[in-house]
Amino acid sequence: MLNYLLQNGTVFNGSGTDGIVANVLIQNGKIAQISANAIPVSPDVQTIDVTGYWVMPGFIDIHTHYDGEIEIDPTLTESVRHGVTTVFLGSCGISMVLGNPEHLSDMFTRVEGIPSTYIKPLLQSKKDWNSPQSYLQHLTNLKPGPNVACFLGHSTIRAAVMGLERSLSNGVTPTAAELQAMNSILQDALQAGYMGLSVNLLEFDKMDGTQFRSRPTPSVYAGWKEYRYLFTTLRQQNRILQTIPNTANPLTFFSFILESAAIGKQPLKTSMLAMIDGKTVRGIHRIFGNAARFANRFLGAKVKFQGLPEEFDVWTDGLEAPFFEEFEAGTSYLHLLKTDERSQLLQDPVFRKQFRKQWNQRLAPRVFHRNLKDTHIVDCPDKTLVGKSFAQIARQQNQDQTEVFLDLLALYGKQLRWYSVVGNDRPKELNWIIQHPDVQIGFSDAGAHLRNMAHYNFGLRLLKLVQDNQRAGIKTLTIGQAVKRLTAELADWFMLDAGHLIPGKRADITVVNPAHLTDELTNIHEAPMPGLPNFKRLVRRNDLAVPYVFINGALAWNGNAPNTTTANAGQVLRVAAN
Repeated sequence: MLNYLLQNGTVFNGSGTDGIVANVLIQNGKIAQISANAIPVSPDVQTIDVTGYWVMPGFIDIHTHYDGEIEIDPTLTESVRHGVTTVFLGSCGISMVLGNPEHLSDMFTRVEGIPSTYIKPLLQSKKDWNSPQSYLQHLTNLKPGPNVACFLGHSTIRAAVMGLERSLSNGVTPTAAELQAMNSILQDALQAGYMGLSVNLLEFDKMDGTQFRSRPTPSVYAGWKEYRYLFTTLRQQNRILQTIPNTANPLTFFSFILESAAIGKQPLKTSMLAMIDGKTVRGIHRIFGNAARFANRFLGAKVKFQGLPEEFDVWTDGLEAPFFEEFEAGTSYLHLLKTDERSQLLQDPVFRKQFRKQWNQRLAPRVFHRNLKDTHIVDCPDKTLVGKSFAQIARQQNQDQTEVFLDLLALYGKQLRWYSVVGNDRPKELNWIIQHPDVQIGFSDAGAHLRNMAHYNFGLRLLKLVQDNQRAGIKTLTIGQAVKRLTAELADWFMLDAGHLIPGKRADITVVNPAHLTDELTNIHEAPMPGLPNFKRLVRRNDLAVPYVFINGALAWNGNAPNTTTANAGQVLRVAAN
């Protein structure tokens, strides 16, 4: 392994303090020395001048769905190129830890917007594990690009223990033996070093495939007795619950906050989705944030909300996005697999009436705002429509805007590509979110919703937001505090050996050029996806902003390209067993 000396960069160690101009010596995969004075080195050490650059711990992405992509391309370069050196797998109740490959694919692909035509045969050919420990060994053998840490998915173990059909059936509860079996798997996972358990209560996350198509994922069918049985083990071992409450029932957010509280028992460390200034219910983020602050300060809770430091924007091909599973008509449409069947459904007067009624039901809890004024068409066979909103087209045609929307969907299907911002569009509120002490910066969904979103560079966008706010004289985080939020704060909370620039620690380092924290970070591109022929995903590419990334002391990203000889330097990170 090569050794490196980074000279004259502004070093942020992850503690939240301001940066200092210093030199950083990397030897044998670790940080050997950090000094404001010159560090003498032998000729075999490669010296890199980083004058004017920021040197910091590698970013930690606490919410990805790389569980499928890591089997296709373990380097996960799309995250590494943006300074991410550690990623989490097993989010949202779904992990690949054990179970039938076909069932795992069906639980994963529709929820996460990934083509099942690639994932299902991939799992069928590659799955050589069937336990928490053997899965970690499999990941180690893959030689991942970034470091990897894992959650155990509740839907995964529920289906594996109960059988998929029973796990997806209303009114069917696990037997005492099945509960014990789930808990035994959880205990094995925690002993192996998993961070904890992920649970997903979203009813609009649906199964793929044909056998149980359009049913919610298994976690949704569980009751609180089952959840609490497993939560007891998490409490006892001080491990973490990652959860998505049911947005159709906002009270579940507060249920999880109270569940975290230390009222007559140990607190339950809870990382919850999500802190977003959504357009549907303005101010809901402040309600959740203040509730978490109260519970953490006065009830002994340990609850955090995951949040993005940027606009939450979405591109959609036709209706191909999870938001449209929020209402029955949307699910009925997406349940159909054939284009002609979907088109016929959209022309059915009974369906159109149902769709229009549900789409315009403003008081129903939802994530997507459904405001057709707040859209614009990105691509369409009829190029005269590009750049227009659906509401604008309806005005021009003197028609109802929902009817026009349905007409265009029926005519063009997935060829109709359109855009909207779902939330985090108000700078003042976004600045409030990034400073909130109970927010964890993350929720990128990297590796999922490949045609819908591109938040891989969330770390750089936080740094840009803070830098822009400072220049405008707006009270905000310091750069040192922003770095801590992306690194040490997350590593410490999730109990991982990462996130700090300290001599003796593993050398996971991101070098940022602050001169390129510009609007380029928001530019969207469509790029080929490794291993998925003829498929393009959304990305934001800003390689000038990240000249170097080191993972375990290896130069994984160099200038504007992965270092092919050291692009698989990641390790599987484990939480130490109690």
